[in-house]
Amino acid sequence: MKPFFLERAVVVSSVVLSSSSAFQLRQSFHRRHDNLASPSISGRILEAKKKVVEDGDGVDLSSKPSSMDPAKRAALDGVLNQIERSYGRGSIVKLGDAGNMVVESISTGALTLDAALGGGFPKGRVIEIYGPESSGKTTLALHAIAECQKAGGIAAFVDAEHALDPVYAAGLGVGVDDLLVSQPDSGEMALDIVDQLVRSSAVDVIVVDSVAALVPRAELEGDMSDSQIGLQARLMSKAMRKITGSLSLSQCTVIFLNQLRSKVGVIYGSPEVTSGGNALKFYASVRLDTRRKEILPDNKGIRVKVKVVKNKVAAPFKAVMLDIIFGTGIDSWGCTLDAALDLGIVERRGSWYAYQGNQLAQGRHNVVEYLKTNDLGESIKEDVRQALANYGQPVDLDDDGDVDMPDADIDLEISNSSEELITGFE
Repeated sequence: MKPFFLERAVVVSSVVLSSSSAFQLRQSFHRRHDNLASPSISGRILEAKKKVVEDGDGVDLSSKPSSMDPAKRAALDGVLNQIERSYGRGSIVKLGDAGNMVVESISTGALTLDAALGGGFPKGRVIEIYGPESSGKTTLALHAIAECQKAGGIAAFVDAEHALDPVYAAGLGVGVDDLLVSQPDSGEMALDIVDQLVRSSAVDVIVVDSVAALVPRAELEGDMSDSQIGLQARLMSKAMRKITGSLSLSQCTVIFLNQLRSKVGVIYGSPEVTSGGNALKFYASVRLDTRRKEILPDNKGIRVKVKVVKNKVAAPFKAVMLDIIFGTGIDSWGCTLDAALDLGIVERRGSWYAYQGNQLAQGRHNVVEYLKTNDLGESIKEDVRQALANYGQPVDLDDDGDVDMPDADIDLEISNSSEELITGFE
């Protein structure tokens, strides 16, 4: 049907157009007709699979000739060469030739949160952590810095709020002697420092505390009565445009801490909104909402609920509970036990917990204390990390052709109250 249509087009065009134009159109028709007669890509793959079954030898499909039109291939090679001459070698490549396509990550310090994020904070991306006051935002960021330093990386902390506590940071495992700290005078200075650190490709993690404290220079130099509308939003929008282009090349992770504000006159939906405009919401690959749920017994800490409201590298909308102990940070062994339960590494039989058929202890508190003092704790933690590392590997297909995924069961709790409902669709 298609060649017949094109043949009629040639006949009609030969009457209206000049003889040379009709000749070019006929040549185009013959090229397309030859392409229709050539074997398709799917046909080549089926033939290759058939040869594998018959001969029992592997076939390198990449060595097979392409069914692309030679004229189109020549045009593609020409434009690719032109782009590389204009912008440098490697400015455009095939995705399959780009190397490892799995996004690497940095641990958050809590294995349950790592499982919810698909491995941790992704490298080369923008992260936003927001929530009310005293909900664990800075603690999460400092734990990410500590994990980065344990792996031999370099971290920087842009303290726009001028409220960093070195003693508390050291208690969480941060190497304060090696931590780069900046207390900028204005928002422009803070974001310019972040931009230069990212472009240097020498820093692995940068924490900005916080977006609400990034005050534009015009607002600082003006009077208290001056109305400066949208200055901070424009500042953040420009910064995101400049920073994100360099992040993927430097593999630096930038974590922005943000505060909540209340919109006036909202009847339906949540009145809560983050400061700094909407640019950060769009550019962030991961957004975490932290909420303080309760105070732990003996006032030793708080229990925090962390919800993944946006995630571009794994499944979003998961939630985990974290115990933050005053002075030491996240209860890592409690998170290890919870993650092991979710991944099926540790089994719960009533009030007893078992690992590889061996009973550990009775009750969660006793199991956590047991893991702290027993070598099995390190074995369980290593099994959890190995299971999380497999999240980034290509998925397998079972006999039915369905995706075979790990039996991870991470609860997602959604509240309908206006106090806790934060939607992931901004």
